Amino acid sequence: MTTNSERLFQEAVKVIPGGVNSPVRAFGSIGSTPRFIKCANGAYIYDEDDNKYIDYVGSWGPMILGHNQKAVLEAVTEACKMGLSYGAATAAEVEMAKLVCELVPSIEMVRMVNSGTEAVMSAIRVARGYTQRNKIIKFTGCYHGHSDGLLVKAGSGVMTAGVPDSLGVPAGCTQDTLSAVYNDLESVKEHFKRCGEEIAAIIVEPVAANMGVVPPEPGFLEGLRSICDEYGALLIFDEVITGFRLGIDGAQGYYGIKPDLTTFGKIISGGMPVGAYGGRREIMEVVSPVGGVYQAGTLSGNPIAMAAGLTQLTILKEHPEYYKTLNENAEWFFGEIEKTVAEAGLPYQVNHVGSIGSLFFTGEKVRDYDSAKTSDTKAFAEYCNYMLNHGIYLAPAQFEAMFLSMAHSKEILEETLQTMKQYFL
Repeated sequence: MTTNSERLFQEAVKVIPGGVNSPVRAFGSIGSTPRFIKCANGAYIYDEDDNKYIDYVGSWGPMILGHNQKAVLEAVTEACKMGLSYGAATAAEVEMAKLVCELVPSIEMVRMVNSGTEAVMSAIRVARGYTQRNKIIKFTGCYHGHSDGLLVKAGSGVMTAGVPDSLGVPAGCTQDTLSAVYNDLESVKEHFKRCGEEIAAIIVEPVAANMGVVPPEPGFLEGLRSICDEYGALLIFDEVITGFRLGIDGAQGYYGIKPDLTTFGKIISGGMPVGAYGGRREIMEVVSPVGGVYQAGTLSGNPIAMAAGLTQLTILKEHPEYYKTLNENAEWFFGEIEKTVAEAGLPYQVNHVGSIGSLFFTGEKVRDYDSAKTSDTKAFAEYCNYMLNHGIYLAPAQFEAMFLSMAHSKEILEETLQTMKQYFL
């Protein structure tokens, strides 16, 4: 019997490329079809066949408080009553900007945009405008959105599809993008030795989360900061995943490293379509209309997203104990996963930082793109399908993260672990 999700997918492939509006929603890599989601609440999502799942995707990270959090929902509902979009300045934009600058010490000015991709694209342009240099360094396996210049050895969906770059990206768009190896400072130094005076910036996920979760090794982020200072380049932290999740001041607070520019995505708005980039005042003042770096957007800082973001960030600011609980639960949860695979006699690797983590189906320590790629994706596909069929919603790709939220109680986490134990043991 055809399920509602299967029927919807059959309809979708006729009118949407691949039947999905983002490749990370495709289930082809695990030999399945997408679950079409109808609604969500707390730690749960429900599909069009009324199947209930414990959700570990959380809209790819921003649902720190869980789905449909009451105060956030009420704020959005009230904002909607006032109008959906004005294309004009609002008080909420000012309040949001002030709050972000207050919470993240490296940010003195911030510009709202509409997505993480747009935030990164804009930050790169700002870095080039500020330094009057063209080249940037990114890390193999790190994903910074789908703008042309950054689709060079990207991670996440690109890894799953086995496509190193993208068709449709002219060679000229990537000629100034240099790739280095995550957790390998020597690979970065080599680029600077060769053309350091031409490099505008290093952009990095402070915790890589698009080749699975790969923590920075001790000294790596500190080394990047030092290299940038030596050569006059800017350090950009892509905190689309880690911002306000590892702590109220993100990965930069967690690791004690101050970048020059920071990018955010929907993490700052409880999952609403939004992004932002910010940094030191003298850097951000190169942005139009003050400076010569042009960037614009009718929906930037739209009132609905601002209402959601202000509410969620204010709750997190007022309840620092939430991070303690979230990170303690995650430490226990990922530790129990590690114990389970060890008890099963499997050499699989568990990486996590705070409330994000990955189970890698490989016996090799995962510290960069090459080691992540040693994972047995067929074994992962079998595991992922089992979990989905038993009410645990995981991202349908080995190279994605699991996200915990405040709605994931110990009881819910224990239920998940029991399902894992049934599979592995």
